[in-house]
Amino acid sequence: MAIKGPKARIRLSGLSPVDLDKICNQIKEIATKTGVEICGPVPLPTRRLVVPTRKSPDGEGTNTWDHWEMRVHRRLIDIAADERALRQIMRIQVPKDVNIEIVLES
Repeated sequence: MAIKGPKARIRLSGLSPVDLDKICNQIKEIATKTGVEICGPVPLPTRRLVVPTRKSPDGEGTNTWDHWEMRVHRRLIDIAADERALRQIMRIQVPKDVNIEIVLES
């Protein structure tokens, strides 16, 4: 469903998908209370950052490797640009590992 008129695009990214889903549900509740059109949340592909490291600190012995991985989960929400709804969204308490980016588009 496309939103007519000006909209705000909200991009969420973080390490915990549970935290992202909680914030998405809060944004949905705000949109339904204020009667604003909402499209999303759309789950975007998860980025996997893999860092291979040698287990042996001195370089001797067999070549054994540890693989450390960090996953970055992302969500995308489009909401109609309503001043009351955007003010309430900006008041949401956000955990440290979650990044929110709000861009106004026409």
